[in-house]
Amino acid sequence: MHTMKAGGAGAPSTADGLWLSGDEQEAWRTYLYATTLLADRFSEALQSDPEIALTLGEYEILVRLSEAEDQFLRMSELADKVVHSRSRLTHTVSRMEKRGLVERVRCAADGRGRQAQLTREGREMLERAAPVHVRSVRTHLLDVIGHDDLLELGRILGRTLDEDAPIAIGCPAGHGGEAAPR
Repeated sequence: MHTMKAGGAGAPSTADGLWLSGDEQEAWRTYLYATTLLADRFSEALQSDPEIALTLGEYEILVRLSEAEDQFLRMSELADKVVHSRSRLTHTVSRMEKRGLVERVRCAADGRGRQAQLTREGREMLERAAPVHVRSVRTHLLDVIGHDDLLELGRILGRTLDEDAPIAIGCPAGHGGEAAPR
């Protein structure tokens, strides 16, 4: 967690520094409501298409695996990248494995750990799902707040992250050097 010096952007707004002011409370509630609603809308867009039927979390796993070298990641690294607990990731990957989108294999490097690998079916699913997801992001976020405000929002929220937060964008195979579908 990052802290600010007194008088800076993160300075307490009340004498005791504990409670949020009315404006801060409203901004905080707006943030919570909006981020929850947006995530629901993005997930709904993916789930409403019977050819796709992915959750937003499953889509993010496909994206992260597509961006990885050789399209596989250790389960622990994947959990960090998608901000899932290890147990939640295991459950989600099991569900995806049953659909043939990913497979879990023993790590070649040490033979001890497990890694998730994107399958051909998973790549094909990502190719179908990406346009649906991107349209949803454009419709519900980018077209509403605009390009400049989206970049500013990213900068603002980025200040709350640790320096090593796994947010860098990779380029999945087959996308001709364009940024990965997010």
